[in-house]
Amino acid sequence: MNIIVCIKQVPGTAQVEIDEKTGVLKRDGVAAKMNPFDLFALESAMRLRERHGGRISVLTMGPPQAEKVLREAFMMGADDAYLLSDRRFGGADVLATAYTLSQGIRKIGAWDLILCGKQTTDGDTAQVGAELAEFLGIPHLTNVTKFLGMQEEGKLDVEAEIPLHVVDVRMKLPCLLTVEKGIFEPRLPSFRRKLATADRKITCFSLDDLPDRDESHYGLNGSPTQVQRIFPPEIKTEKETWTGEGEMLAGKLCAFLEEKRFLSELR
Repeated sequence: MNIIVCIKQVPGTAQVEIDEKTGVLKRDGVAAKMNPFDLFALESAMRLRERHGGRISVLTMGPPQAEKVLREAFMMGADDAYLLSDRRFGGADVLATAYTLSQGIRKIGAWDLILCGKQTTDGDTAQVGAELAEFLGIPHLTNVTKFLGMQEEGKLDVEAEIPLHVVDVRMKLPCLLTVEKGIFEPRLPSFRRKLATADRKITCFSLDDLPDRDESHYGLNGSPTQVQRIFPPEIKTEKETWTGEGEMLAGKLCAFLEEKRFLSELR
């Protein structure tokens, strides 16, 4: 089974400046790390490889320094790595990002399964995985919590969470799955693998290498959504302390909640 895992380099801190003109994060000079949710996708891929064989390729889009997370993936056990890096990809929203990744996957070629983390910590949209599958024209399932095996050739059985239910689904390969946090415990990077993969090649693709070279489909040009305003949440420091017997405090709290209309939907 040949698996592609989409990973992303995200800021390692919440103290990141915003470009006021474009509404995108200023990532230059900011400490970065692999998106925590992608660690679960990568671990899932390695567990599947142990059970069914095959190879694991990791793919990311970002500036040249995003190579760092690909090297980290090597240290965890990935076989191949691909970097989509071009200034013309910059400023992409979720749709343009998914389209760019889909073009990179088409360039890579043969694969059976694509795995993504549930979401990223810098965007939190949880949309790229599903949009990527739509661009590739393959079935997809989100919120996967368990891999149940392959009872039929070319079909993968998984467990997924949907609102109010947990369901078992049989997915026909090729397909895309986004996995939930906690599906497996991610393994730590290996220093031995770091030494063994220090010279392993990372393949870099620019826009000129992709099947679709139309610049209007990428970056800010290919992004139908734009950030209009970003601002920190309002911080309220006012507080009120009540003392008294439990019955009195319970009644006072209930009256306060009703006054603030927090209980209106329960009446």
